[in-house]
Amino acid sequence: MAGAHRLARGVRAQAQVQAPAQVPAETPAQAPARDRYFDVLRAFALIRVVAYHTFEWPWLGFAFPSMGVMFALAGSLMAKSLQRPAAQVIRGRLRRLLIPLWAFAAVIVVAMLVNGWMPGADILYWVLPLGDPPGNAWGEQAWGVLWYLRTYLWFVLLSPVLLRLFRLAPVPVLLLSLVPVALFATVWSLPEGRVGSAAGDVSVFLFCWLLGFAHRDGVLRRLSPAPVVAGALAALLAGAWWALRHQVDGTYDLDDIPLAQALWSAGFVTLLLYCKVYFEVDFGWLARFRFPDRLVTVFNARAVTLYLWHEVALMASVPLIDVLWQVPAFERWLPLDSVWFQFGVAWLLIGVAVALVGWVEDVAARRGPRLLP
Repeated sequence: MAGAHRLARGVRAQAQVQAPAQVPAETPAQAPARDRYFDVLRAFALIRVVAYHTFEWPWLGFAFPSMGVMFALAGSLMAKSLQRPAAQVIRGRLRRLLIPLWAFAAVIVVAMLVNGWMPGADILYWVLPLGDPPGNAWGEQAWGVLWYLRTYLWFVLLSPVLLRLFRLAPVPVLLLSLVPVALFATVWSLPEGRVGSAAGDVSVFLFCWLLGFAHRDGVLRRLSPAPVVAGALAALLAGAWWALRHQVDGTYDLDDIPLAQALWSAGFVTLLLYCKVYFEVDFGWLARFRFPDRLVTVFNARAVTLYLWHEVALMASVPLIDVLWQVPAFERWLPLDSVWFQFGVAWLLIGVAVALVGWVEDVAARRGPRLLP
């Protein structure tokens, strides 16, 4: 979930040699080379996640499939990182993932214990979430989001093999990656429990992870627009059709329909990444606008914190608003019964979480801890 980086071009390196007296901060080859297009997508994905968990609008998954986008961006970065030894890369990814999780567990697990939870040996999944960590009903809303970290962890562990397999035949492997989720939806039933949950989520987002590989390796750049756009639109149509034909409890929410989620995410994210390489979009202009540029930077540097703690913020917003109801002026002048008001309060509490525990991400990345990046 860290941001993607561009390599400095040879032209810039040549210019640096020809002008050695340049101030280092002004030398393009030495400036931080972040891909702001990816940074904006990640920030928007996080906002969409919080909005979905607040309003529960099923159409949000169609408007912007956040999880597919985040897995694709993470896959692209992982492919770049694997230019280094795989063991070193995996250790670094695990450190950046697990240390923030352990800080989260230190609060949530203790809170569940205080509220009557009696854990068993499976509490070790809070240490290494190869399966869903356990908990009780009191904390279910808080720890329910950990499926993403579990799926991300499996992709990290599998990436050295997946990348080698992908590079043998990029396009066929990419297309075949949709076969498992299709089989699980039509032919095979996933086993109950942690194994089935992990396998199911990996199958749903495998295409998006490999699509990140395709972006990083330049595969998308080499493809003609017609087949890419046609294939993406076909996936979108198939995903929408499947969702409408297989509604769960009368809703077309993609989170409840795995094959529809996989197809819609595949088509949507393919268009996003292909537009980037075809039109050479980089969002460099964002630097001219100080506040949104700064906000995007904070969202990306604190992405794990934002994701982990946003449900806790939503939970805490309810009793906080209840307290506000006791103040006559607030009751009269504030829209305390509005979900939009809860949405705003939740973001304030997310900001508090970022200030209190966001520095853990700096420690996990072996940087000096800072209040804000």
